[in-house]
Amino acid sequence: MSGSISLILGSHNHLPPGAGDDEFERIYERRVKPFIQTLYKFPKIQAVLHYSGVLLHRLERLHPEFFMLIEDLLSRKQVEILGGGFYEPMMPLIPQQDKIGQVELLTTYLRKSFGKRPQGCWLSALAWEQSLVSPLNACGIGYTFLSDSQFLLAGLGGNDLYLPCITEDQGKMLTVFPASNELKDGFAKKNASDVLNGLARVLPQGSWTVSVFPGNIFTEEDGGPEFTFHRFFEELSRCESFVEYTTPGRLNRSFEKLKKAYFPASLGACPRFEGESFRGCPGPRSVLIDYPEANGVYSKMVYVHALINQLRGDKARKRTAREELWKAQGCDIYTLPPHGGIYRPDLRKAAYRSLLAAEKITREKGRFNPSLLHFDINLDGGTEYLLQDEKINSYIELRGAEIFELDYLPKNWNYLDTLLPREDPSDADSGPRRAAFTDTFLPPGTDFSLLPVPGSRYCGNERFLTGEMDRNKLKIHFTLPANDAVPFGRITMGKTFQSRKDALTVSYSLSNGGEEKTDFIFAPAADLSFPGNGEEFFRVLKGNAPVSQDAPGNITDAESLKFQDLKNEVQISLGSKKTFEARIVPVNIPCGAGRLYQSTCVALLFKVSLEPRQSWNNEFTLKFSH
Repeated sequence: MSGSISLILGSHNHLPPGAGDDEFERIYERRVKPFIQTLYKFPKIQAVLHYSGVLLHRLERLHPEFFMLIEDLLSRKQVEILGGGFYEPMMPLIPQQDKIGQVELLTTYLRKSFGKRPQGCWLSALAWEQSLVSPLNACGIGYTFLSDSQFLLAGLGGNDLYLPCITEDQGKMLTVFPASNELKDGFAKKNASDVLNGLARVLPQGSWTVSVFPGNIFTEEDGGPEFTFHRFFEELSRCESFVEYTTPGRLNRSFEKLKKAYFPASLGACPRFEGESFRGCPGPRSVLIDYPEANGVYSKMVYVHALINQLRGDKARKRTAREELWKAQGCDIYTLPPHGGIYRPDLRKAAYRSLLAAEKITREKGRFNPSLLHFDINLDGGTEYLLQDEKINSYIELRGAEIFELDYLPKNWNYLDTLLPREDPSDADSGPRRAAFTDTFLPPGTDFSLLPVPGSRYCGNERFLTGEMDRNKLKIHFTLPANDAVPFGRITMGKTFQSRKDALTVSYSLSNGGEEKTDFIFAPAADLSFPGNGEEFFRVLKGNAPVSQDAPGNITDAESLKFQDLKNEVQISLGSKKTFEARIVPVNIPCGAGRLYQSTCVALLFKVSLEPRQSWNNEFTLKFSH
């Protein structure tokens, strides 16, 4: 054996904000408990542990015996606990003030619970931008971890993939340990002693540091997690003659001079690469480009952060609002399956609940004035519009003149929080999107539920023109000009939104600017997101008559529809001055082996026939009550 190895064995566990008790118990029984109980039986093996604040809080409440085990391990100096962001935030995406606040919140929790301040931290999804060095350093964090793939991106290679390095920003320093994906994958395929023996044979003489966070790769085999973890630790114990199991804090104090490196923006799941086979690594912000649903949560977070910063004089209220904001900054909604949760409506809805709770805290009770604002809300370089009153927020964009966020504040619920299925994320800007009052012109005799229909005109991707904006009446008007490049291109549209108490009205005026009579089906639609699909979650009524959930797609001669959200105890009434047909279709997306409910598409259908220079007018009312 030519080399000795200082191995840092790590365990990282997290519970997303919004996850239920069943998911918590599954994580505890299959990952958290068996690792700690097995580690306790092997006192010569040291480890570094990271648990998000959300998970620790649930463990303290439901499994206090776990805290007793951790205290024993700490007293034996067998483990070291890592800090990080309390709510497991995607650290590069959140404001500097929140980076420091989240790290200090978890540091305080760990110090009060275990009497020790963490020396290092775990970064959610190993998401990195170089500007993280300064806030981490300001919080007293001396080291963190990045994957060996990220070390490759920084220009390191060979034996440097098994050694820590230092990195710097604005004169602040941070030690970075490599977390080895290569070792983790090796442990998953063969026994640990074979992997470590092979590694020791190729490393030169001396003490080399290897970090590995095996995750849950040992918990799915036959025999259960207790058996597989015990077998894994037995294999590690056979290597004690040439492997020193240690902790990063102990090693970090002994380093005198390390190689320096700068790391590009990246995620820990970057593929290992060799020469021309590497095609780039997505950065932490790439999901904001590929998934407008993630950008919706992110831009809302930025907006609420600004509202909180404007609070003056009430420190307690500001602190409460900020902690609600932090709950919405979890990394899960910025990561993709199978490890991430952008597809999971329960996690997105939990984020919106916290964001809306924080927004309400910023409003002084009894002194809120309804308003019409316009600014770059979704951070795309354009202008969007916000109609807000005491109970309803309606966010409107020029593209499609549609509502892309519809908040009912008494229940902290965004009824447009949905994700539409698409095979390629790059199609997000061209296909149908999550919205309300998005409009389609269909050829006569076609079915809205079979979109896309050849010869139809989908207005959701057309840019409307802004017309009259009346702040006193909380009213804004948009115009869709003629477009000869699309079907029904000589039909123009006027569209007016007006906010009223607990309600929103939308008025349409369609005009035929052509020289011939035009027949079409006009189909404004909304994707309403309920807590789930089925009659245990919501009911549909035509007027006051229930509509069967088994066949909700054939509603005729209706003047209004009511949607009763049973979980939130909210009723949404959608009324029209003209009678209509309706199609109600659930929106589900593939996820793993199953499908996840996202929303319910409600399309109102009107048969329209317009002579040249003739117009068709209608008004809709969307009203909330609980």
